[in-house]
Amino acid sequence: METEALLPPMPGQRLARGVCRALRQLDFVTVEELVPTPGLRVDVMALGPKGEIWIIECKSSRADYMTDQKWRGYLEWCDRFFWAVDGDFPIPLLPEASGVIIADAYDAAILRMGPDTPLAPSRRKVMLQKFARHAALRLQGLRDPNFNAFSLV
Repeated sequence: METEALLPPMPGQRLARGVCRALRQLDFVTVEELVPTPGLRVDVMALGPKGEIWIIECKSSRADYMTDQKWRGYLEWCDRFFWAVDGDFPIPLLPEASGVIIADAYDAAILRMGPDTPLAPSRRKVMLQKFARHAALRLQGLRDPNFNAFSLV
């Protein structure tokens, strides 16, 4: 049985965990905190069974959302963009031209699909390579904790 001690400590990390769990049920695989380009770090990047790439930005509060100035920069790196928020978040604040996921630390549900804006093939190739390298470095870091996998990212 899970306890609070096993949950990620930060509210946004808890949302990301629930999102990743729910997306796995849709046959997506995910990585957290991926850097598509210097200066940007997405909360969750998801890779679908047909190669689709989704970015999910987790916002734990109204203040967290209002201070985010970088999210528009994520749009050029994915096929669909979503906000993940908890059930108390004021949804009308979120742009209508983006997806919405309601989440908690255990699960999530897509409330609104983001528009489909397919990546150019060259951009998709770059993102698939970044996704694969990020996932491999994370796995290596888990298997060999004394190896600093993130020094190479």
